[in-house]
Amino acid sequence: MEDGQREEVRTEAGKAGGFSLHAGVSTKKGQRKKLERLCRYVSRPAVSEKRLSLTQNGQVRYELKTPYRDGTTHVIFDPLDFIARLVALIPKPRVNLTRYHGVFAPNSRWRDQVTPGKKSNRPEIQIEDEEEEGKAKRRGMSWAQRLKRVFGIDVEVCPHCGGGVRIIACIEDPVVIRQILSHVEAKQTCNRQQAGDLPPSRALPFGLFG
Repeated sequence: MEDGQREEVRTEAGKAGGFSLHAGVSTKKGQRKKLERLCRYVSRPAVSEKRLSLTQNGQVRYELKTPYRDGTTHVIFDPLDFIARLVALIPKPRVNLTRYHGVFAPNSRWRDQVTPGKKSNRPEIQIEDEEEEGKAKRRGMSWAQRLKRVFGIDVEVCPHCGGGVRIIACIEDPVVIRQILSHVEAKQTCNRQQAGDLPPSRALPFGLFG
């Protein structure tokens, strides 16, 4: 019976739209070793360094984990070709590595009904109905809130007086950022030089107090 259940679990895989999902692996509370093995499997790298080596003529040789049907056990790459293939695996900046589809997608209208936290990233909608007016609105975190949550940097509080700071712009262009920082640095240098050029203090005039 146990073998039959294990065999049934192996077949729990769904395929749709060119994607496949295996839902037959699960862990119960207290199964720490099984959970660790599952985490190691999910977080495994794209390339195994143990199966990677160099040939005598300087080419890259990679041993396949499972041989091809024609019996191929190794593949050979030129160094530049191998680097190009590795670069293709690097995700684009500001792109989530985990993507959800269907009802689990961020903007799905049913996401708040199937997620434990009942959260949805849908934009706010003006509610005109009085019965719906009392429902709590959900809003995504701003970049300032994410900066505080991830790095502990609160840009909405002045570091000198502790007062509130109003954010007026978000500059992301590296050229503009360099120009602003260069201008601020030049202004600070000029202020320091002006403070150093002040004449030294003089003694009080003779006879001022008597």
